[in-house]
Amino acid sequence: MSERILRLAIPAGSLQEATLELLRSAGYRVTLGRRSYNPDLGDPEIASMLIRAQEIPRYVQHGQMDAGLTGHDWIRENEASVVEVAELLFSKVSRRPAKWVIAVPERSPIQSVADLEGKRIATEVVVITRRFLEEHGVNAEIEFSWGATEAKPPDLADAVVEVTETGTSLRANGLRIIDTVLESTPRFIANEAAWADPWKRRKVEDLVLMLTGAMAAEGMVGLMLNVRKSQLDDVIAVLPALQQPTVSSLADSEWVALNTVIQESVVREILPKLKDAGAQGIVEYPLNKIIE
Repeated sequence: MSERILRLAIPAGSLQEATLELLRSAGYRVTLGRRSYNPDLGDPEIASMLIRAQEIPRYVQHGQMDAGLTGHDWIRENEASVVEVAELLFSKVSRRPAKWVIAVPERSPIQSVADLEGKRIATEVVVITRRFLEEHGVNAEIEFSWGATEAKPPDLADAVVEVTETGTSLRANGLRIIDTVLESTPRFIANEAAWADPWKRRKVEDLVLMLTGAMAAEGMVGLMLNVRKSQLDDVIAVLPALQQPTVSSLADSEWVALNTVIQESVVREILPKLKDAGAQGIVEYPLNKIIE
């Protein structure tokens, strides 16, 4: 066991599986016992622990953990002083940012933030909500909600501030959105002491590099093919405009090899066109990481 250890907080709950899967894609051999809160990443220099995302900024700031993954929303809610190393745009449902929104019952007379004056609002993000209302000059009673927030209007609250990605759950509970309070994406954070430590900082930077590389490779594939020089321009014209393929010489001076990366979703459309343009020996291969 290495004497140098990076203590890493991994979000438990809704982002847990997505985070562990991203770590696997990044090359870490993740194992987790059924009742364990300490995933083994296959790296003796990383000691990880599952912690609620809401608490991770506090534990990182205070030094119990060196680094962690959490949401921008929870950094704001905890008013945590941490180093935001990278934004990692992934979530349990989609690549869209999560949104904290103000929602009211469909039949509520409340139409705007100004109409919340003197009203009761239930939410898990009390600090964020209070700041938002202050910015709009609105005074309201904000109550911390321990759960089932969407079910509280109209009997227990006039409005809620709740997180959503698609809005489906809010609509299913008869609520409509009147405004967005905050958009949030996952962030990789570190405490200032760990960031100032050369070894821990390098360990964090290497970990983030692997994570972002794995994310960049999602939905992408590599293509290799051979083409006559006389047909090279025709083949390149078939590829997406933003791609810059690598062209290499072959033993036969009349031919070149082309290597590029494209979105997997367009492969079935492009391969026949490449063949028609003169490409031969086309090979599609999966990508694990793309490091820029």
